[in-house]
Amino acid sequence: MASRVLSTSVGTQHQHNFGPTEWALFAIPALIWGCSFLLIAVAIEDFAPSVVTAGRIAFGALALAPFAAARRAMPRREWPRILVLSATWMAIPFMCFSVAEQWINSSLAGMLNGAMPLFTAAIAATLLRRLPGRVQLLGLLIGFIGVVLVMWPALDDGSSSSLTGIGLVLLAVACYGFSTNISVPLQQEYGAPAVTFRAQLGALVMTVPFAIFGLGGSEFEPDAFAAVAALGALGTGLAFIAMGTLLARVGASRASVAVYFVPVVAIIAGVIFRDEHVAALSLAGMVLVVAGAWLTSRAERRRPTRRARRASRDRARPGRPGTRPRCARSPTLRTHAPHCP
Repeated sequence: MASRVLSTSVGTQHQHNFGPTEWALFAIPALIWGCSFLLIAVAIEDFAPSVVTAGRIAFGALALAPFAAARRAMPRREWPRILVLSATWMAIPFMCFSVAEQWINSSLAGMLNGAMPLFTAAIAATLLRRLPGRVQLLGLLIGFIGVVLVMWPALDDGSSSSLTGIGLVLLAVACYGFSTNISVPLQQEYGAPAVTFRAQLGALVMTVPFAIFGLGGSEFEPDAFAAVAALGALGTGLAFIAMGTLLARVGASRASVAVYFVPVVAIIAGVIFRDEHVAALSLAGMVLVVAGAWLTSRAERRRPTRRARRASRDRARPGRPGTRPRCARSPTLRTHAPHCP
């Protein structure tokens, strides 16, 4: 059971470049999730973080429920993977972001989220049991340095609340890196709408009890309600469907490229709509995060092993001196070459 849950696979279009469909699927989550940090910041001004978390999941499920593809039947054996997805794809990271943005601004949260492709590539290498190539390892190193630079201005002020907020965002990003990998086989077999809808239902069950306790500390305001509704229908509905479809087509590492542009959108939204300040060092770190993530996602070109190179040379020159001719067996006459065993 554990091996079935902790598994991933390559995309169905992993050997092809992005076409118009992939680029459209790529752009939707980048734009929507880039603005989601701003919507979270607006929502938590009046709602408790637990209410924001359960509310966005509920609105996401309501947006998908009318569609037959979302209600497609799935066998019971898939529910363990679905519940793990519910926790790591939605319940835990959504709560982490909602709580974290009480202490850090939406721009910093968005920039830290840019490290998600690094986590995704590292977890993919673990699950597929294939170490990254040298270029990918370089990308991971550059990305890690970028994350440190992004965090440094908040770390430098000595505020424990800032440290807590950063830690929660990094926990959420690690959950995303894990969940995007294990979701790929499910998305390929049952489609993104069905998998996303089931994960939403599971996450809703996990978060509603906390939301009930959070209602006492919440105040209903139209702006906050609208932010939660948009966060759910668009961020937890449309964006998840687009990302899920992209995951099935190109695999976890390549699909996570969409997240590279989330910090850029988050910075623009935070500066324009909330007059937030972004430190120059954080901007430099964000550039390194994006560069490292891009390097990590590049297709690996593995050098053939010595045995593979020798076999290739033998096939190219089958008649060279000192080599043994290949066994030629006729399926009809059952005759063998002289040196057949």
